[in-house]
Amino acid sequence: MNSTLQPFHLAVPVEDLQRARAFYHDILGCDEGRSDTHWVDFDFFGHQLVIHEVGNKLQNADRNPVDGKSVPVPHYGVVLSWQDWSQLADRLKQKGVAFEIEPYIRFAGQVGEQGTMFFYDPEGNALEFKAFKDESQLFAK
Repeated sequence: MNSTLQPFHLAVPVEDLQRARAFYHDILGCDEGRSDTHWVDFDFFGHQLVIHEVGNKLQNADRNPVDGKSVPVPHYGVVLSWQDWSQLADRLKQKGVAFEIEPYIRFAGQVGEQGTMFFYDPEGNALEFKAFKDESQLFAK
């Protein structure tokens, strides 16, 4: 496996394209790329996120226990630098984003110690943003 991380592409269903567009641009600060009547591309922290307008989006309420928290599944997000993660957490708090799991340090003092936070976009998609003080711990066992 190549150790150099490459940008990924992720497509996410939304019911209200304009509401989701405002969230990803105005709240998360993602720059908009190409768009059409029913989809919008975003620069999602160096990765391509495409929101696609669909009717009757199904919500998945499954959860997995991790570090004593109830983690929503499915979810998506990115690993940021420690500083960028902290700044994003502060910005989200200032903008009144309701966290499903407040920003905290997971696995403190253990292999894989990380900052993590979970919240939902206005369309019910669960997002996780995390950071490692020691980035070599990303895939550590």
